[in-house]
Amino acid sequence: MFKIYSVDDGRNVPIEYLPASAITPKMGLALTQTDGQLAVASGTTAPSYICMCERTEACEAGEIIPVLRVGRDIIWETTAQAAMTSINLGDKVTLHTDGLQVTATTTSGVAEVVYKDGDAAGSMVRVRF
Repeated sequence: MFKIYSVDDGRNVPIEYLPASAITPKMGLALTQTDGQLAVASGTTAPSYICMCERTEACEAGEIIPVLRVGRDIIWETTAQAAMTSINLGDKVTLHTDGLQVTATTTSGVAEVVYKDGDAAGSMVRVRF
């Protein structure tokens, strides 16, 4: 899950309410807008929003959910889906298919690694989009 670690100017990031596609929202899920609705951001798709709710079932298309807008001034904390041994600070990595973690793939990466707490899969990583 992506959660806020810090905001450059210390402000609180406001919650916005936007329509979702038929996704199953998870707290901290990376999201993008497609055809006016929120969808899971993964791979080389940079997120525009982070989900702020959790459901066990999929939303109906158009259902409104709470999100945080992603900004360059926000550092997000998540976990590494794979070993990060070849990843250096400043490298940009892709998002895992679950939209909740980063990978160790740098080709067309969208999440800039600013800190990592180890190299093993599952280690904590801080990124900026």
